[in-house]
Amino acid sequence: MMIAGSVCAVLHGSAQPLMLLVFGLLTDTFIEYDIELNELNDDRKECVNNTIQWKQNYTAVLQQGRPCGLLDIEYEMTNFAFYYVGIGVAVFVLGYLQISLWVTAAAKQIQIIRRMYFSKVMRMEIGWFDCNSIGELNTRMSDDINKINDAIADQVSIFIQRFTTFVCGFCVGFVKGWKLTLVIVAASPLIGVGTALMALFVSKLTGMELQAYAAAGAVADEVLSSIRTVAAFGGEKKEVERYDRNLISAQRWGIRKGLIMGFFTGYIWFIIFLCYALAFWYGSTLVVDTAEYTPGTLLQVFFGVLIAAMNLGQASPCLEAFAAGRGAATIIFETIDREPEIDCLSEAGYKLDRVKGDIEFHNVTFHYPARPEVKILDQLSVAVKSGETTAFVGPSGAGKSTAVQLFQRFYDPKEGMVTLDGHDIRGLNIQWLRSLIGIVEQEPVLFATTIAENIRYGRPGVNMDDIIKAAKEANAYNFIMDLPQKFDTLVGEGGGQMSGGQKQRIAIARALVRNPRILLLDMATSALDNESEAIVQEALDKVRMGRTTISIAHRLSTIKNADVIVGFEHGRAVERGKHAELLERKGVYFTLVTLQSQGDKALNEKAREMADNEEEPEKLNLSRAGSYRASLRASIRQRTRSQLSNLVPDSSVPVAGELGPRAYSSATPEEEEEETIEPAPVARILKYNSPEWPYMIFGSFGAAVNGGVNPVYSLLFSQILATFSIIDPVVQRKEIDSICLFFVMVGVISFCTQLLQGYAFSKSGELLTRRLRRLGFQAMLGQEIGWFDDHRNSPGALTTRLATDASQVQGATGSQIGMIVNSLTNIGVAIIISFYFSWKLTLVILCFLPFLALSGGFQAKMLTGFAKQDKQAMEAAGQISGEALSNIRTIAGLGKEKNFVEMYEAQLDAPFHAAIKKANVYGACYGFSQCIIFLANSASYRFGGYLVRQEGLHFSMVFRVISAIVTSGTALGRASSYTPDYAKAKISAARFFQLLDRMPKINVYSNEGDKWSDFRGNIEFIDCKFTYPTRPDIQVLNGLNVSVKPGQTLAFVGSSGCGKSTSVQLLERFYDPDHGRVVIDGHDSSRVNVPFLRSKIGIVSQEPILFDCSIAENIKYGDNSRDVSMNDVISAAKKAQLHDFVMSLPEKYDTNVGSQGSQLSRGQKQRIAIARAIIRDPKILLLDEATSALDTESEKVEFPLILSFQRHPGIHRLQIRSTIWLLDILQTVQDALDKAREGRTCIVIAHRLSTIQNSDIIAVMSRGFVIEKGTHDQLMALKGAYYKLVTSGAPIS
Repeated sequence: MMIAGSVCAVLHGSAQPLMLLVFGLLTDTFIEYDIELNELNDDRKECVNNTIQWKQNYTAVLQQGRPCGLLDIEYEMTNFAFYYVGIGVAVFVLGYLQISLWVTAAAKQIQIIRRMYFSKVMRMEIGWFDCNSIGELNTRMSDDINKINDAIADQVSIFIQRFTTFVCGFCVGFVKGWKLTLVIVAASPLIGVGTALMALFVSKLTGMELQAYAAAGAVADEVLSSIRTVAAFGGEKKEVERYDRNLISAQRWGIRKGLIMGFFTGYIWFIIFLCYALAFWYGSTLVVDTAEYTPGTLLQVFFGVLIAAMNLGQASPCLEAFAAGRGAATIIFETIDREPEIDCLSEAGYKLDRVKGDIEFHNVTFHYPARPEVKILDQLSVAVKSGETTAFVGPSGAGKSTAVQLFQRFYDPKEGMVTLDGHDIRGLNIQWLRSLIGIVEQEPVLFATTIAENIRYGRPGVNMDDIIKAAKEANAYNFIMDLPQKFDTLVGEGGGQMSGGQKQRIAIARALVRNPRILLLDMATSALDNESEAIVQEALDKVRMGRTTISIAHRLSTIKNADVIVGFEHGRAVERGKHAELLERKGVYFTLVTLQSQGDKALNEKAREMADNEEEPEKLNLSRAGSYRASLRASIRQRTRSQLSNLVPDSSVPVAGELGPRAYSSATPEEEEEETIEPAPVARILKYNSPEWPYMIFGSFGAAVNGGVNPVYSLLFSQILATFSIIDPVVQRKEIDSICLFFVMVGVISFCTQLLQGYAFSKSGELLTRRLRRLGFQAMLGQEIGWFDDHRNSPGALTTRLATDASQVQGATGSQIGMIVNSLTNIGVAIIISFYFSWKLTLVILCFLPFLALSGGFQAKMLTGFAKQDKQAMEAAGQISGEALSNIRTIAGLGKEKNFVEMYEAQLDAPFHAAIKKANVYGACYGFSQCIIFLANSASYRFGGYLVRQEGLHFSMVFRVISAIVTSGTALGRASSYTPDYAKAKISAARFFQLLDRMPKINVYSNEGDKWSDFRGNIEFIDCKFTYPTRPDIQVLNGLNVSVKPGQTLAFVGSSGCGKSTSVQLLERFYDPDHGRVVIDGHDSSRVNVPFLRSKIGIVSQEPILFDCSIAENIKYGDNSRDVSMNDVISAAKKAQLHDFVMSLPEKYDTNVGSQGSQLSRGQKQRIAIARAIIRDPKILLLDEATSALDTESEKVEFPLILSFQRHPGIHRLQIRSTIWLLDILQTVQDALDKAREGRTCIVIAHRLSTIQNSDIIAVMSRGFVIEKGTHDQLMALKGAYYKLVTSGAPIS
C-alpha cells in the first residue's frame, strides 16, 4: 500500500510542472494570434496565401512574411482545454489514491503499535511502574502514538508529492531556460535567510513570552490553591496587582514578537516583488533582444522555479511532523523492545500439585528500584506456618508491606529468597502463584463497573451463587441488598460511590471468591471508623480460619488474637511470639501497644457513648453512618495536603494516590457542559478592546493595502504579456521597464504595510489578552469559597482557563481581524478588476470560485491535521488504559492483566474503522481540492479563446481576469480556514464572560453590608445547619448552638468531621449557613460587609499556607488594608516568638520561604502564621488545630527515640536532648498562641487537651451539634464524654 501510495504521489507531484508546459504553449498561441491581429490592423498590410504582405501600392521590402490565417484560436483553445481536463482527472484519482492508501496503512500500523505497547506495559514488573509515572505513560499512549501517526500517514505522501513538484519544477526551468533560472535562483537565498531569521526570532520571543506567562501562571496557581488564606486576610486586590505585574513583561514580549513577524513578512514580500521585477526585466531582454526564448518559455521558466520554491517551503512542515514522530517513536519502541524482569504473562515456571501454604523468607535483602539508596529489607528471615495467622507489626517504613509484595512477586529480592512449601517462588509460574493469594489492601481499588463484576474479578467464570456466598462471608451482602440496584450497582470510578467500609468489604469478597490458600491483609481496616471496622474485622476473622494468613496492622486491637506476632524494625524481624509473650519482652511490640492502647480505649468508649447519646430520630442505619464517617476520615486525610483549600474534598474523589483515573472521568462531564455555552457576540469582545481602536484602525488599513497587492500583481503580470505583442521595439522596451519599476514600488509599499499590520494588531491583541486575564483573575478571586470546592474549578483548571481562554479570545480580534480584512480586500479588488475588464469571462470563472475557496480552506485545514477526531475515538480506550495503569498493583495481584489487554484491544477497533473511513473521505477531498484548479483553468481559457475571437477581447485581459480571480479564490480559502479559530475564540470568550458575569453568593468586592465602629467580638451560633455545596447529602452542622462573649476563649473538641472547622468557616463567611444564623455583635453575619468582617478576624490554621516571598512580606500579608511598617512586623514577630529565629538567618526578614513555605520547618511556619494573624490586630482569633501539625511531628520523632534508647543505653543523652528540644518547639508555639489570645475573643479547635484546659468554654461536638459544654472543671464533674477523653489521655481525633 505504501509503495502504491508513493508512486501515486510522485505522479501527482509531476502534474503541476506538466501543466506549465501546456501553459507555455497556450501563452505562445495567444501571443502569435495577437501579433497577427496587430499586423493586420495596419492598413498597409493584408493577408495573401497565408502570409502577411504589403498592399500593392506600398513597395517597401518585407523583412519576412509572417504566416497568417492558419491560426484558429478557438480550435487551439479547445485542445488545451482537453489537456487541462485530462490532467485534472488524473490529479483527482492520484490524489485520492495517494492519501487513502497512506492513511489506511498508517491506521493499521498504529493499531499494531498501540496493541504491542499496551500489552508490553501491562507485562512490566511493578518496579518499572515505580520509575515511570502513570501520567507520563498515559500521555505516551495518547499523544506520542498520535505523533507517530501524524508522521507516517498523509504527511509522507504529501511530502513525496511536494518534493517531486520541486524537482520537476526546477527541471522545467533548467531545461527550458537555464540562464533565467540561475538569475532567479541567485535571489532566493535572501528569502531563505529571511524565513530562517524569522523562525529563530519568533521561537525565541515565544519562549520569553511563555516564561513570563509561566511566572504569572505560578502566581495564579499559588493564589488559587490557597484561596482560603487569601480570602481570610483580604488579599484579593493585592494578588490581582501581583498577577498583573507579571503579565506586563509577557505583554512586552508578545508585542515585540508581532513587530518582528510583521517586519520579516514585509521583508519577504519585498524580496519576492524585487525577484519578479528582476526576472521579467532580464527575461524580456532574452525574449526581445536576443530572441532566445519565446514569451511562453519565459513564463514556463519563471513559474517553474516559483512553484518549485513554494512546494519546497510547503514540504518543510512535513519534516517537523517526521521529527516529532521519530522522537515519540524512540520512547515507544524502547518500551516495546524491553524485556520485563518479572514477566507476569509468561507460561514458564512450574505449578505445585498440592499447596500446603508454608511461607518462608531466607535472609532477604531488598531496596526499591526507584530508590536504590534506601535499604528496605535487611537480611529478613521469617517463617509463616500454614493454616496460621501471622501478624506483622512495627513502625511505618519497617518493611512489613514490602515483605508481602515480595511474596506476591511484584519484586524479586536482591539477596536471599522467598519460598512457598520449600520451593523458591522465582521458579513457580507467576499467574498460578498469584491465583493462590487473596489480598485486601489498606486502600482497596475497585474498578469502574458493577459490584458483581468487581467481585468476579477475583476469579474468572465464577457464578452468581459463589458471588453471593463471598459477599455474605465478607459481611457485605446486607448493604448490597439495601442498594436499589443490588449487585448491579455501579461503584463509580475508583469505587468513588462507595464508602470506605463498603469498598473494603467488596474487596474482601473479591479476595474470598478466589477461595485463596493464602490471605494477605495489608492494614485492611485502617481506613475505617470504629463501626465499620468492627464489621469488617468480624468478616476477616470468619474467613481466616484454615488459611495461611499474613496480617499487617497498625491497630493492635486487630492483631491480638493472631497465632504468631512478628515485630519488624529497620527491615528485620526483631521478635516473634504470642501477644502475652511479647508484652513481657518489652520490645517493639510493647512500645506500640502502650502508645496505642490508651488512644484506643478513649475512642471505643466514645463510640459507645455516642451510640447511647443519640436521640431516636438521629439513628441512621449503620452503613450510612459508616460511610459518613469514612468520608470524613477521608476528608481529614486529604486535609493535610493543603490546610484549607481542601477542607471540603469532593466526596467522590478517592483518597491518597488514586487520582490517576479520575483525570479521565472528570474530563467527561466538563466537556458536556462546555457544549451548552452560546458563543459570545463579537461586539462584546471588541468592546473590551475598545481602548486600542487607533491601533486597530491602522492595522486594518495596512491589512487592506496588503490585500490589494495580490490583484495588482495579476494586473502587472498580464500587462507584461501584452508588451510581448507590441511590434515597435522602442515602445516595448519602455513599457517593460516601467512595469518592472512598478513591481519594485509595490514591494516597498507591501513592506511598510505588513510592518504596520503586524505591529498594530499584536499591540492591540496583547493589551486585550492582558486586560482579560486580569479581569478573569479578579473575577475568580471574587467568587465565594463554595465555588472553588467544585472539582471543575480546581486551581489547575482555573489557571489553564486563564492562560488559554484569554489568548484564544485574542484570536477573534487582533491579527485575526487583519487576516479577514486582508482576504476581503483581496477578493473585492480582484472582482472589481475582473468585472471592469471583462464581465462575461468573470461570470464564468466565478462559478468555480466557491470550489476554489473550498479547496483553499481544505488545504489549510489539512496542514493542521485531523488529530481531533482521532482523540475522541480513543477516549474509551484511554479510559481503560488509564484505569489499568493507575491500579496496576491490584490488577497484578488479581492476575487480570490479560483481561485488560483484551478490553483495550476491543476498544481499538472503533478508532481503527473510523480511521479507514476517514482515509477515503479525506483522500477524495484532497483529490478534489487539487484538481479543481485544473478544471477551472480549462473552462476559462476555452471561453477566453471564444471571446478573443468573436468579441475582439485583448488576450492579456483573459490572463488578467483569470489570474486575479484564481489568486483571490485561494485567499478566500485561506480566510475560511481561520473560521475554526474564530469560533473557538467566541466560545472561549463566552466562557470568560460567564465567569465575569457570575454573581458570587458572598461578594468580596462590594461595599454593601453593615459596618460598625465598636466591634467587640460577641459571637453566637443560633441553630446553624449546613451542608457543603459539593456534598449536599452530608449534613455537617446539625443545629449548632453556642455563644462566646468578647474576650472569652471557646474551645471546640470532638472527633474529626464533627463540624469544628466548618463552624469556623461560617464565622469567616466562607459559607453562609443553610438554616439558622451566625450573629456577631447582634448583627446577622449574612448582612455584614464581607471585607469588614474578615478584617476583624485573624486565623491560624493547622497547615498554615505561606506565599512564595520573604518572611517579612508573609507577615505583612496579615493586614492588606494599609502599608505595614517594618517595626510592626518585628513587634508581631516578637510576640509570636519568631524574632530570634529570623535574626539567626543570613538574610533575616528577607529570607524567601519557598513555595508554600517549603524552606521552613512546620514550627517555624506556624509561628510566621501566628505573627501574620497578630499584625491584623484582630478582635477575633481563630486557632484551627494550630499546634496539631507539631504534635504529629514530635510524636514521630519521640517514638523511635524511645526504642533506640532501650537498645543502646550508650547514646541516650543525645536522644533525650532532641526529644526535649522538640517539646520546646511545641512549648514556644503554645506560648506564642497564649500571648496572642490576650484580650481577644478566641475560638480554638485543638486535638490536645492540654492546650484547651484553661479555655472559658469547652464545647464537645459530635455529628454537627454540641453534646456538652462548660468549663474544664464543670465538664470533669459531669463525667461525660469530655471526662472520658481526658482520663484516657488520647489525642482527640
